[in-house]
Amino acid sequence: MKELTRQQEIERSIITTFRTRIWAKFLDGVIHYSLVEDGDNIAVCVSGGKDSFLLAKLMQELKKHYTFHFNLHFISMDPGYSEANAAKIRENAEILGVPLEIFHSNIFRVAERKGGDSPCYLCSRMRRGFLYARAKELGCNKIALGHNKSDVIETTLMGMFYGGQLQGMLPKLHAQNFDNMTLIRPMYEVLEDDIVQWKEYNHLSFIACACKKTAMLPEGVQGDSARQTMKSLVHAMRKENPDVEASLFKALHNVQIETFPAYNANGSLHFMEKFREEELQTELRGTKLPVQDLSSPLETTDSATDTPTEPLEVNPGTDT
Repeated sequence: MKELTRQQEIERSIITTFRTRIWAKFLDGVIHYSLVEDGDNIAVCVSGGKDSFLLAKLMQELKKHYTFHFNLHFISMDPGYSEANAAKIRENAEILGVPLEIFHSNIFRVAERKGGDSPCYLCSRMRRGFLYARAKELGCNKIALGHNKSDVIETTLMGMFYGGQLQGMLPKLHAQNFDNMTLIRPMYEVLEDDIVQWKEYNHLSFIACACKKTAMLPEGVQGDSARQTMKSLVHAMRKENPDVEASLFKALHNVQIETFPAYNANGSLHFMEKFREEELQTELRGTKLPVQDLSSPLETTDSATDTPTEPLEVNPGTDT
């Protein structure tokens, strides 16, 4: 029997050892949210972290086994990595058999200069824009990012604890500034802890964010302290409820909107609509007046400036 190469062993571990925890969850997400379709031309974005490299391997395996045709491009933007980190990305791409195209930018330098004390959000947005632009040049209609189920949960909790809002993270969305481009998150149902176990099982090591702000942090620890706090909170809750992540994730798909006093949609505030409608219906039953259309939203304004308010946006993380 022919001995497997290291790359083949790593690929085999995805569909055998981690078949239930990673491969099946990945397939569930791809199918449930219709993330990959016949004729797609997908740019898989590899930052150099564990999530994005696993995503690359999962997409390769999907192409091997899926019933219809789609194309893959593996792109990696160097935003100003040290030579050691850039070399580590190239080394992992070779080990994993990922045909990576690397292009360069000065995003780290710009984010450091203009991002103030919290450059992560600016860096994340700029990186996304560069990746969209490169994908467009390659003729792609989709870009795939490595956000996982844990990222989805943590982003929601961060919005509640730090942003004063209930905010999720979608499995796919249309790009706002690039026509006919869709962002997809194929690892939407894969937990980060299972990704870490896959990495350790295969004796792999990856870079973290690798900017100056996080360069001195241990592997796996990002510079977003709020996100780290949410990770710790979920891990603590898991001791009392092992299914806490499943429950939190299910909650995102089971929103009882009528129980909320207000919600934002498309930048407009909808306030106490159910109560207002019921109250008006009660009045109309006595007066026989025609029913007023209450479907139009209320416009929320800031009392000091009389301008529409906007919800805070939470950084979805940097490891794509």
